[in-house]
Amino acid sequence: MSNDMKPIHIIGGGLAGSEAAWQAAQMGVPVVLHEMRPQVKTAAHKTEGLAELVCSNSFRSDDAENNAVGLLHEEMRRCGSLVMAQGDRAAVPAGGALAVDRDIFSDGVTAALNDHPLVTIERGEIAGLPPAEWDHVIIATGPLTSPSLAHAIRDLSGEDALAFFDAIAPIIHKDSINMDIAWYQSRYDKQGPHGTGKDYINCPLDQAQYEAFIAALLESEKTVFRDWEKDTPYFEGCMPIEVMASRGIDTLRFGPMKPVGLTDPCTGKQPYAVVQLRQDNALGTLYNMVGFQTKTKYGAQTDIFRMIPGLEDAVFARLGGLHRNSFINSPKLLDGMLRLKAMPRLRFAGQITGCEGYVESASVGILAGRFAAAERLGVVIAPPPPTTAMGALLAHITGGAHADTFQPMNVNFGLFPPLAGKMKKKDRKPAMSRRALQDIDGWLDAHPVPAPRKVA
Repeated sequence: MSNDMKPIHIIGGGLAGSEAAWQAAQMGVPVVLHEMRPQVKTAAHKTEGLAELVCSNSFRSDDAENNAVGLLHEEMRRCGSLVMAQGDRAAVPAGGALAVDRDIFSDGVTAALNDHPLVTIERGEIAGLPPAEWDHVIIATGPLTSPSLAHAIRDLSGEDALAFFDAIAPIIHKDSINMDIAWYQSRYDKQGPHGTGKDYINCPLDQAQYEAFIAALLESEKTVFRDWEKDTPYFEGCMPIEVMASRGIDTLRFGPMKPVGLTDPCTGKQPYAVVQLRQDNALGTLYNMVGFQTKTKYGAQTDIFRMIPGLEDAVFARLGGLHRNSFINSPKLLDGMLRLKAMPRLRFAGQITGCEGYVESASVGILAGRFAAAERLGVVIAPPPPTTAMGALLAHITGGAHADTFQPMNVNFGLFPPLAGKMKKKDRKPAMSRRALQDIDGWLDAHPVPAPRKVA
């Protein structure tokens, strides 16, 4: 393929943009990947690396048979995903989940794209709409799209962007955790592909400790929103713990603090409530508080979290935080190939489309990169079947959801077409997964463009 071919421009070097760049370049199409960091910083990012993970280091379940996220992992691997290849290489123990060392992961993605002969990385903000001469553009600016570009998109589409708040969980230095109280155990002792069955640190609370913790959490000083932020809804899958706690005394105990599948070795019993911590880096020196996204002010966080048994002397590498995420009304604004109806030379990918989650964002990046590359090559490509995880997610954000009530969505089996015939409940998810993998293989076999080269 000629290297003087006109490039595809991709705006945003997060997971979706990085994946889109990789897919297009693997198909022989040159790419210019624009990332505004470090020249322009965001409220959440800390480095200038591509595909930096912000609110968690977890890609969630890696169970391809019984979990829609795990199924999406497998489909992406079969598509030659850069994100999944580097995620597998940077994996840290997390039971049945795939969690990664953030730095190793980002460094791997950055190096792979830097080294690719068809990828050029340009640093700097794209202010406003991309130049008219850029005839194939993928906007993968994520939930923290720069204001100038967001305003240009709004003006062009005639639709205001929807928005939600996304919260960040604290990270703790492992050597500050009291292991005389806390213990290692995965829920139900599940080992998973990178784990041992003892991949989480668990901090137990009895009823009195739990109720005192909830009371302190509810009374704590919270981040004050500006007037224009006050009506912005939270995403249900990333709810701040104090918002969950306000819904009822037991909400956290049936959510991120649920004790089921865990046994305190000091008592031989299931605790009343548990705080779980998951390894955050390959060295095992940092652990993040699972599900503990928070908008509580920094000063209050340390006092409240040190009420948790085992964390009395916790040293925090990072406290929790909150940032505003924006996304477009994709079912109304995008066509089935992720193109903006008002200006088809613009495609969108990742969280800005309203897909929620790291792997979901990257999977839409795979599709956007392949769709744009196919157009540049002058070949026809069909979307993956809706029976696949990638196809189901694409169908949802480009028309399956109702535009008037559209909110961010993780991949789940509820997005898939139902199976024909009757079967036992326990057999449905495995059957849907088998159908999905068969159909994604068929889609890849029918792909009319060059197969992607193996990740080096």
